[in-house]
Amino acid sequence: MGSIPDPGELTELTPPSFDEFQRQTSLMTSCTLLWKELSDHFTSLEQNLLKKSEALRNKIQSLDQETKVSLSELEQREVTIESSVEIALGKLGENKDAALIALRKVSGEEDENGEVDDGEGLLLVLKSFCVKMDALGFWRFVTGKKKELESLRAQMPLALAECLDPARFVLESISEVFPVDKRVEKSERGNDLGWACVLVLESLIPVVVDPVIGKSRLLVTPTVKERAKRIAETWKASLEERGGIENVKTPDVHTFLQHLVTFGIVKKEDVNLYRKLVVGSAWRKQMPKLAVSLGLGDKMPDMIEELISRGQQLDAVHFTYEVGLVNKFPPVPLLKAFLKDARKAAASIMDDPNNPGRAAQLAGRKEQSALRAVIKCIEEYKLENQFPPEHLKKRLEQLEKAKTEKRKPAAVPANKRTAAVPANKRTRANSGGPMPPAKAGRLTNAYVSSFPAPPTIVRSPSHAQYPAGIPAYHSPPPMYGSRSPPTNPYAYSPEAAPPLGSYPVAPMNYPAYGGYGNGIAPAYQQAYYR
Repeated sequence: MGSIPDPGELTELTPPSFDEFQRQTSLMTSCTLLWKELSDHFTSLEQNLLKKSEALRNKIQSLDQETKVSLSELEQREVTIESSVEIALGKLGENKDAALIALRKVSGEEDENGEVDDGEGLLLVLKSFCVKMDALGFWRFVTGKKKELESLRAQMPLALAECLDPARFVLESISEVFPVDKRVEKSERGNDLGWACVLVLESLIPVVVDPVIGKSRLLVTPTVKERAKRIAETWKASLEERGGIENVKTPDVHTFLQHLVTFGIVKKEDVNLYRKLVVGSAWRKQMPKLAVSLGLGDKMPDMIEELISRGQQLDAVHFTYEVGLVNKFPPVPLLKAFLKDARKAAASIMDDPNNPGRAAQLAGRKEQSALRAVIKCIEEYKLENQFPPEHLKKRLEQLEKAKTEKRKPAAVPANKRTAAVPANKRTRANSGGPMPPAKAGRLTNAYVSSFPAPPTIVRSPSHAQYPAGIPAYHSPPPMYGSRSPPTNPYAYSPEAAPPLGSYPVAPMNYPAYGGYGNGIAPAYQQAYYR
């Protein structure tokens, strides 16, 4: 066995090599870097844990606060039920005598046709139907008063407050056309009653809102609410019969969505359906507010982008202001893009070669409509500083002036003023110009000849043009007395009036006759050419 060297014994020391020194140095560097990496890693973990812990703590505090608020609201709702009922009963008692007086008064003021003179009379008639719970009579009366829409909007909530059960009364009143139209006879003029359904449903909201805690609770009985849900399901089931979401009429969509909001029966699982319906009818003025009430606030950015991609920039502006996304979707570029698209559409309409006159009219009307809508939007949202509307108004005036000038008859050149007169027209003795038809002809809108005419149909010069090679007709027998017949009764100038306005139009069909020698224009009209 080898002996263990004594530590105190001097031994020969081997000098370290340079390679060993480098190895030790590299090892120390690696250990230092590893230690720093581990230290940074654990520091990062510690910071992340602290952040998550703080977030959890804040979330717990927020949930505790929300729980307290919810419990407080529930307690308030429970406590206020009795007070709300007492308020409703007290209001019912106060209005009982007033309703009976109104019923008697209305019977004396209403005429045979059910017409009323003023807003007060309108209110009395509506109250009479509501007091009697005559839903059918109420509906008939409302649908016949479309011209008094604003008065109805103001008076209807006051009248519905007189109902024993306003929610049930409204459902029964619109049941003739919603969710399914049950009418047997439909007229083209009165076929669309969606405006009346929306009006009645909107007027019900302030009536059923809880007087104590507001819109968070609606005073609708469970029975009526279940009935409203069944009606909504029936309407959704009928979408296939209507041709799908793409083909359903906008008034029907508006009525359905307003029905959901009014009765508080919005379903989260149907949010995608609501989104498609709202985007498809986005041009309706009430759609932005309805979209928010339907719970589509978080989907608004995507909906606005979809509207922009569809070329509905003006509708997108209304949605942006409703949800406060003006910074994300500036309105001025959207309005300018809307006008640009409208001009392109007007130009494409002008490309129709079959009916240039009609195409010019439609193109001008489309641009006018776009200008009016943009000007109204600028004034509504106070965008005059960002988008001055003066040049838009000037352009609108130009289009309206051009439209007015197109309706005026064009002036005939001086060298062409001797207008053609058919052979059976009477003439003036002093100028050779055509005479007005006889009195009997003017009264019956028929042509009366001064001499026998051939059994052929006399056409207006605008219907056909005679070739230059055809000689003038010989003068008829001397039946004029002192008057001299026209030298050339068919000397007609086929020149058409120049187009007016910013759009080219077809030549005018009837050139105007004027500038006769005696300065008196003929009394006949274009209607005599049959």
